Amino acid sequence: MTEAVIVEAVRTATGKRHGSLSGWHPADLLAATLTELVKRTGIDPALVDDVIAGCVNQVGSQALNIGRSAVLAAGWPESVPATTIDRQCGSSQQSAHFAAQGVISGAYDIAIACGVENMTQIPMRAQVSDPAYGQPFGPLVDARYSDRENFGQRGRINQGLSAELIAQKWGLSRRDLDEFGARSQQRAAEATKQGLFSDEILPLRAKRIDKETRELVEDGSTLSADEGIRPGTTAEKLGNLKPSFTPEGSITAGNSSQISDGASAMLIMSRERAEQLGLRPRARFHSFALAGVDPIMMLTGPIPATEKVLKKAGLTPGDIDHFEVNEAFASVVLAWLKENPVDQAKVNPLGGAIALGHPLGASGGRLMTTMLYNLERTGGRFGLQTMCEGGGLANATILERL
Repeated sequence: MTEAVIVEAVRTATGKRHGSLSGWHPADLLAATLTELVKRTGIDPALVDDVIAGCVNQVGSQALNIGRSAVLAAGWPESVPATTIDRQCGSSQQSAHFAAQGVISGAYDIAIACGVENMTQIPMRAQVSDPAYGQPFGPLVDARYSDRENFGQRGRINQGLSAELIAQKWGLSRRDLDEFGARSQQRAAEATKQGLFSDEILPLRAKRIDKETRELVEDGSTLSADEGIRPGTTAEKLGNLKPSFTPEGSITAGNSSQISDGASAMLIMSRERAEQLGLRPRARFHSFALAGVDPIMMLTGPIPATEKVLKKAGLTPGDIDHFEVNEAFASVVLAWLKENPVDQAKVNPLGGAIALGHPLGASGGRLMTTMLYNLERTGGRFGLQTMCEGGGLANATILERL
């Protein structure tokens, strides 16, 4: 069977809201990562069979197939096609699935999986705040869950309240969540200090949108490190933060992922094609899985997705050298750990979205890029990545380092 391999992966540093990447047009931000793939590999962009871009909020500056806009913004031949997909937070992980599966099936020789999100310019509320365009779920979905009541609300709830339900179900205390949030910050700060992200990050010129004036500000600086990391964070400091979603809750800004801006991209092709082009296959896609769960308790999908992907791979948790479990909220990862009691040193060893940020459409590629580089650095063989996704979904992927 044809093997799909990653030959290059790159990401921007993650910018915080109103930070150093907030003034970049999302198409140009994604184009920068495409350009870097060409620079690092010397590949002719005309050889790319498809560019598959993940993006969640496909409105405004992220509308009208931003994948295609990025290809054109990069100056690539007009013959290179592109599409844009949405599997919520796992969008660019799903783009990697589609790209790799296209290679395995023989539909593609070479594909790019990528993703972008500028959450400063296009906030999460952008798709639902204007009633003139209707509500996103529709009356049949609303009716299906109308008998459910949580936190004084009937029917569907937001992800923060779902994270609260997870904390309750798995018996996670506020202290548990804050200790995890602090650990994410500490790991990310130490990794940055040691330069462990340097090779995977594409430094970019800072372009900021001023929070007050909304004007574009360029001061000549460069963003080359993730902007949301807070060195010196402790569980005690996080314990002073107020709950974000319900007064008596335990989910706060300190144990939740950050609102961020960023992009990521991976060059994927058949192993045979890579060797023909003189490129080094760095990892192969070993196994894929998807899961759907209750959309009220919507963030538990990584638990069944992990079980499914390990079963497909014929592996056990003990075979995995590096786990990336997206830190949408601390309760998501801690619940996953309750069901998968693996060595916590292997889970998000360089920190996660609580510290590094979560630019929705780019995050799947960011996690996979970080996992790839760390497997190479440590000599690990297998990496497993899983992400919870809005609506009660999850992706899981196993990579094997070559």
